[in-house]
Amino acid sequence: MTDLQGKVALITGSARGIGRAIALRYAALGAHIVVNYSRDDAAANATVSAAQAAGAEAIAVRCDVSVVADLDALFRAGLERFGRLDIVVANAGVEIVNQPIVEVTEDQFDRLFAINTKGAFFTMQKAAQHVADGGRLIYVGSTTTHGAFPGAGCTAVARWPRSISSTSSRWRSAHGGVTVNSIEATAIDGAGVFTESGANDPLRKQIAATRPIGNRLGTPDDVADAAEYFASPLARWVSGQHLLITGGATQ
Repeated sequence: MTDLQGKVALITGSARGIGRAIALRYAALGAHIVVNYSRDDAAANATVSAAQAAGAEAIAVRCDVSVVADLDALFRAGLERFGRLDIVVANAGVEIVNQPIVEVTEDQFDRLFAINTKGAFFTMQKAAQHVADGGRLIYVGSTTTHGAFPGAGCTAVARWPRSISSTSSRWRSAHGGVTVNSIEATAIDGAGVFTESGANDPLRKQIAATRPIGNRLGTPDDVADAAEYFASPLARWVSGQHLLITGGATQ
């Protein structure tokens, strides 16, 4: 089993969904946790309580990742509380589906790029500045960048995992043994637009039917498995890689 005793992990967008699953996985492996959220105090506090129940120390920090000053405050809070950061997961993101790209509004465009592109870029930048030697930087992106399906075009272009990951890799990988990798996840049950999606959702059925393994959507724990690997000693010589979590599908 992966041992993260004594490590400190900061995960953006970790009040629920994929971020929560990663935070609780790291907590169960011994890491202390900085939970980031944008609005839902109750969900963030529930994640903190669950991490503490797993034996970790944890704090929740409200932060809008699209605001650089907020990100500075987030990293400062983590460093002040725990004295170090070893793992940073840039997970916060938003999606729009069933929206033809010719109908995307300026407000929708601005929100997607503010969170998915600007927020992720500056999260990784701050991580590269503050993570300890031997640290791990992980970006959680989307497989829509490999081939957006109809209605998700704007979401796809706002996700730049390869650019963000490779740029951050040049910032720190050459010094201090810091690794930088991305997880590119397919549609995940209980996350994003599928947070409250019902069993009869046509899009859910359509995507599940294209997954060669299991004919199902992914789960937050499927992504947490990959995040555990990238944070573990097994990945100490793996950097600049982009791992697709798709159940065997191409996107």
